[in-house]
Amino acid sequence: MQAIILAAGMGRRLKGLTAHNTKCMIKVNGVTLIERMLGQIEKQNVSRIVVVVGYKGEKLKNFIGSLNVNVPIEYVENPVYDKTNNIYSLFLARDKMKQDDTLLFESDIIFEDEILEDLVNDRRENLALVDKYESWMDGTCLKLSPDDSIADFVPGKRLDFKDIKNYYKTINIYKFSKEFATNYYIPFLEAYQSALGQNEYYEQVLRVITMLDKPVIRAKRISRGQRWYEIDDIQDLDIAESIFIPNENKKVLLMQGRYGGYWRYPRLLDFSYLVNPYFPPDRLKDEMKANFDKLLTQYPSGLRVNSLLAAKNFGVSIDDIVVGNGASELIKALLEEFAGKTGFVIPTFDEYRNRYSKELSVEYTPDNPDYSYTVDDLISFFDDKEIKNMILINPDNPSGNYIPKKEMLRFVEWTESKGIRLVVDESFVDFADEPNSTLIDQRILNKYGNLFVMKSISKSYGVPGLRLGVLASGDKEAISKVKSAVAIWNINSFAEFFMQIEEKYQADYRKALVRFREERKRFEDELDKIEGIRIIPSQANYVMIKVKNGKFAGDLLKRLLIKHDMLIKDLTLKTKSSGYMRIAIRDTHDNDALLKALEEEVSYMNNNA
Repeated sequence: MQAIILAAGMGRRLKGLTAHNTKCMIKVNGVTLIERMLGQIEKQNVSRIVVVVGYKGEKLKNFIGSLNVNVPIEYVENPVYDKTNNIYSLFLARDKMKQDDTLLFESDIIFEDEILEDLVNDRRENLALVDKYESWMDGTCLKLSPDDSIADFVPGKRLDFKDIKNYYKTINIYKFSKEFATNYYIPFLEAYQSALGQNEYYEQVLRVITMLDKPVIRAKRISRGQRWYEIDDIQDLDIAESIFIPNENKKVLLMQGRYGGYWRYPRLLDFSYLVNPYFPPDRLKDEMKANFDKLLTQYPSGLRVNSLLAAKNFGVSIDDIVVGNGASELIKALLEEFAGKTGFVIPTFDEYRNRYSKELSVEYTPDNPDYSYTVDDLISFFDDKEIKNMILINPDNPSGNYIPKKEMLRFVEWTESKGIRLVVDESFVDFADEPNSTLIDQRILNKYGNLFVMKSISKSYGVPGLRLGVLASGDKEAISKVKSAVAIWNINSFAEFFMQIEEKYQADYRKALVRFREERKRFEDELDKIEGIRIIPSQANYVMIKVKNGKFAGDLLKRLLIKHDMLIKDLTLKTKSSGYMRIAIRDTHDNDALLKALEEEVSYMNNNA
């Protein structure tokens, strides 16, 4: 068996990175794509490697010549690489394909060794390597029959996004027998190119072949979750580096430092960022989809109209509420108006602390391993601290500590009596067992002018992609200043439309919260059965755990990510103590997967201590 690598292209979308190098000479974590691929191919004991070169061809050949590759390497030149696509590059290597069975590669692919091993060891002679379609993928897709025969090749321009659940993506790695190449592929390749020219793609030839009555090529599905990535631009390169980084400690830090966007990662389960797994319902999403064209192509309303929508939804005056591009925008705008000492409970959501002067921050850390506290604890600590402002997350993040509404109102009264402005972030309060626990109530806002209530709609309603938050207060002057500080079009049309229609789905929202509370109780009960971890009961949509043997915490994070594709939140920096982690609560299926992985890995570490 031989290998053919198509490496003639210019890689224009990588811009400056390919100004002086070929695409396959791009480095991922310090190793070029071509060097990695040649090493992987060499392990398969191939008879030779044929590289089709074009752009910067001499430079590529010189580079390959400097590598320690023992397999004979031959080159085929594509002199018109800038005017042709890969169909012509493969056409130039057609005689090579007639001489031996072939492994065919595009040169911009990075993949795990097991992918190639599985392909080579599969007894079927003619295979196209495929993976289940994901939203980050581009290019040709397939539809498969149960016997792995290819029912249809679907070019990117013909993709029906309503049918994506049935699509597979070609990975651009193939295995062809010499007989298949000689009797099918090359004759069709020559005819196709003769009819349609050199500026086409070789996948189109495979598409024609699949139309024959007898299937002569089948799909090889990735079945063990092996990783691969196609690198077309700098964002692809960035993601590939985080997927294939060899240092496991750095990988955990790199993934946690992305702050979202994990839908770009195949099969990753994100237990780090916080969601509502049971809302929005399908009907709400269908209504948004039905209005997609209008929302995409027309401007949103200005800030006044969106404040009116928020006022209607929360039952308060338009002068007492402002909408933000996520709560983060409102936190920044609000704290810029604050002065003097400000009280914080630690550990907590860092966005507030990071926006305020460290010298003027007064921090209270509960003196217990659960980081729990009451209103009396807060009053006792802050009573003599002469603070001017107080920030309180309820339920708190990451502990899940919850102060009931009656007690919260007592704390509001105390802060008012002390002349303290109180910011209560109740982004997670809807998940608490206590009904109607919000402080966004016109009577409460009218009574306590010192109270500011922040709420992340993204977190409560399960729509983090919309970036929605609200701030409410009876201090109309302060709300007016926040409105002046944010842009007139600070939210987009999709977020505005969500606020416009979400009131119709309040019954669904209430049902979703009931389902969530039931799942949280079940999940916590199951977590509590795992020997080696301790749970801190929560009233939010996450739970904090403590690995009893703190030295295992780092290994647990790594093993969950590397072995199970699961990401949870490390709280070492927040708690200044090892072993604490935060787990977002997802739906039953995902939670059970995490429970199984946690039990397996904690047991492994306990047995190998």
